Amino acid sequence: MSTTRMNWQQLLSTQRFKRKDALIVPGKATASSDIESGLRTDFHIDHDRVVFSSAFRRLGRKTQVHPMAINDHTHNRLTHSVEVASVGRSLGNRVGMMLQEGGYLPEGMTPFDIGSVVQVACLAHDIGNPPFGHTGEDALRAWFRDPAHEKFLAGLSAAETCDVQTYEGNAHGLRMVATLEMYQNEGGMRLTAASLGALVKYPWTAEAEPVKAGRERRGKFNIYQAELSYFQAVAKELGLIEKGPQQWARHPLSYLMEAADDICYAILDLEDAVEIGILHVHEFEALLGPLVELDKLRPLSERDKQNMAEIRRRCAALRGMVIGKCVSEVAEKFWRYRDEILRGELPAKDLVSLLDSDISNLLLNAKQLASDRVYRHRSKVVKEVAAYPCLQLLLDILIPDAHAFCTRGEAALNTRQRTQLALLERPLEEGESLYSAYMKVLDYIGGMTDNYAATLTREVSGVGIV
Repeated sequence: MSTTRMNWQQLLSTQRFKRKDALIVPGKATASSDIESGLRTDFHIDHDRVVFSSAFRRLGRKTQVHPMAINDHTHNRLTHSVEVASVGRSLGNRVGMMLQEGGYLPEGMTPFDIGSVVQVACLAHDIGNPPFGHTGEDALRAWFRDPAHEKFLAGLSAAETCDVQTYEGNAHGLRMVATLEMYQNEGGMRLTAASLGALVKYPWTAEAEPVKAGRERRGKFNIYQAELSYFQAVAKELGLIEKGPQQWARHPLSYLMEAADDICYAILDLEDAVEIGILHVHEFEALLGPLVELDKLRPLSERDKQNMAEIRRRCAALRGMVIGKCVSEVAEKFWRYRDEILRGELPAKDLVSLLDSDISNLLLNAKQLASDRVYRHRSKVVKEVAAYPCLQLLLDILIPDAHAFCTRGEAALNTRQRTQLALLERPLEEGESLYSAYMKVLDYIGGMTDNYAATLTREVSGVGIV
C-alpha cells in the first residue's frame, strides 16, 4: 500500500499556466476587481471561460445519443453537459461540506469552491467530442489504422502514431482547453490547475495507457504528446502521484465529474427514448420505480398516457428523485473512500461501482436497457453507418495533402492540393512537423458539428455543388 498521499492544499491550486517559447510557465494571478471584491472566484472565471468558448457553443449541434435528432426535446452534447454540470455542482457542494467539517479545506476555501471546480470539469467534459459522438471517434481512428494508409505514418514517432491512430474525445477535450481555445497555442483557456485536474479522467498518454493482464488497450487516455509538457506542469502543481512514465493518479474531484456524467447518461438517455417513442413511459417507470416512492406520484390516467406533456412531467419527477438519491450516495462513498482516493488507490474503477446495490443495479439496468433498445435502434444505426464515409472522405482529402506539404514542401503542391488545404481553419506552416499537421486536420474535423460535417462532405464530394 502506498504511503504517498495527495493533499487538498495542492489539489485546489488556482495556479494557471501558459506556453511561452515552447516552455510551460506559470501565468500571472488573475487580475480582476470581481475577485478582489468577492463577486467572482478563480473557479467562476474558469466557468465563464468554458461557457463563452466557441467549442462549448458547438456542442449544441453534436450528438449525445441520437445523431442529428429532429425532436427539440432530446439531448445534445450541450444540454447534456449543462445537466451533468448541475449534478456535478451538487455533488461537489456536498463533498465540500464534508471536507470542511473534516478540516480538510485550505484556508479561504468554501464547500462551494469544490462545487465550482466539479461544475467546470463537467461543463468541459465533452468539449473534445467529434461529430457523431463515439462513432465519429471510431471513424477517425479507423482511417489511420487502415493498412492502406500506413505510408502516411512514416516519419511519426511511436507515441505520435499512437495519438493519431487513437482519436480520443477526452484527450481532445484537454487539447481544446489547454491549446486551441482563447490563447491559441499559448495555454488555451488557461484554466486553474484544480479545474484541469478535475477534468482529466484518464491522466496518461495513449502509449502509457495502463493495461491489466488479459485485457487489450481501450484507447482511453487524456493526454496527447502535444499537451504532455503542459499537463506535466499541471500535475506537478497539483501534487498528483506519478504512477509511471507519462501516467498519474487521478485528481480526486475527477471521480465526482465522472459520476455526474454516469448518472445523467444512464437515466436521461432513457428519458429521450421515451420522448421519441422507442420506450414506453411504463418501462421508464418500472426501471426507476424501485428507488422512489411511487405512491407520492399521481398515477397516469388513460388520457394522460396519450398526452406527451404529462408523460414528460412524469419522467421528470422520477428522474429528479432518482438523481437526488444518487447524489447523496456518491458523496457518501467519496467520503468513505477519501483516504484511498488521496493515495490513488480507489478499490474500484469508479465511484458508481461502489454504490449500494439498489442504486448500482438501477444504473446498470438502465445502461443495459439503453444498449438493448436505444443504441441499436434503426434510426440511430443508419446515421452512425453514414458517419464513417462522411468523416473518412474528409480525411481522404486532407491527410494526403498535409503529408505532401510536410514531406515535399508547399511549392511541390498542385492547385488542387493547395485548394483542399485551404479548408483548414489553421493553415499549415513551412517547416511544420507531420504530427503537428495531422493534429491540425484532426482539430478541424473533430471540432465540426454533426450538421457541418454532413453538409461539408456533401459539398466537397461534388454532390451538393448546386
